[in-house]
Amino acid sequence: MEMRTFGRTGMQLSVLGFGCGAVGGLMVRGDPADQERTVARALEAGVNYFDTAVLYGDGTSETNLGRVLGRLKPARAVVGTKVRLPVADFGRVADAVTASLEGSLRRLAIECVDIFHLHNAVTMAGGAESLAVGEVLDEVVPAFERLRRDGKTRFLGFTAIGDTPALLQLVDARVFDSAQVVYNMLNPSAAAALPDNYPAQDFARLLDHTRDAGVGVVAIRVLAGGALSGSAERHPVASPPPEPIASATSYEADIARARRLRPLVAEGFAASLTEAATRFAISHPAIGTILVGMAAPREFEDALAAVLKGPLPPPALDRLAALQLGFAGEQR
Repeated sequence: MEMRTFGRTGMQLSVLGFGCGAVGGLMVRGDPADQERTVARALEAGVNYFDTAVLYGDGTSETNLGRVLGRLKPARAVVGTKVRLPVADFGRVADAVTASLEGSLRRLAIECVDIFHLHNAVTMAGGAESLAVGEVLDEVVPAFERLRRDGKTRFLGFTAIGDTPALLQLVDARVFDSAQVVYNMLNPSAAAALPDNYPAQDFARLLDHTRDAGVGVVAIRVLAGGALSGSAERHPVASPPPEPIASATSYEADIARARRLRPLVAEGFAASLTEAATRFAISHPAIGTILVGMAAPREFEDALAAVLKGPLPPPALDRLAALQLGFAGEQR
């Protein structure tokens, strides 16, 4: 398993992380024996980063991960969790953040998490369930720093969804150690300039900023919530089709575009679209670790096999870029 230095933290993280989210669903709705077997297999394969959140099954993912890690007792597991503040708590950020992390620690049965991420979207002006970038810098960051001083988290992070200028501002402020960044074959804009009128949010080469700021990157939505399989079929344990993040306006549109990337398979660059998507995500050196959601042990094995093949070679990346050009000018 390839290990990468995670930004300025000095941590060495496995390039394949273990996503405990609700989209794949294994650590939320899966069979407990499958959960333990898959985590044990991941540890055996060299995976050391496990990513969860209160939002995943209203704490169920944290509880299940805590139970499994408690039984397996790995020597070097790195655990990250998240807090999503409801609108009702926007006026009491410090208390709400503290209560959330303390609840997470109880469910995980540990005294300190390695990374504590903000899960809310961040926009320039706020609104709905998003936080304004000023609120994050003035209220969330001091609350997170206090939790770090209290020994309840080692590093601070945020989820890079929301307004691109706000996300760039947070990275450039150098107050966070980690950013969870949307990066996949349908939207590569965190790393590369998009053609005009490309049907996705433009993240304006966010990875250039994380690199310059020493911020570690967790790549999320690597499979676009499953759409990059090119199939509408969902595993019984998985969630219903999720709402896209930063790609098309519908899951069906993401699937349709994913199918137009099948020449990567037909021309021998990868054995499947999911393999291509997984290997694409690890192809950028600014990516510290990637999260691939899973519903069953077999899906972990597929992700592991893809990662062990290494990044996509330059000719594959060139072919992908040519295929992506075909999306330009279409409606999201």
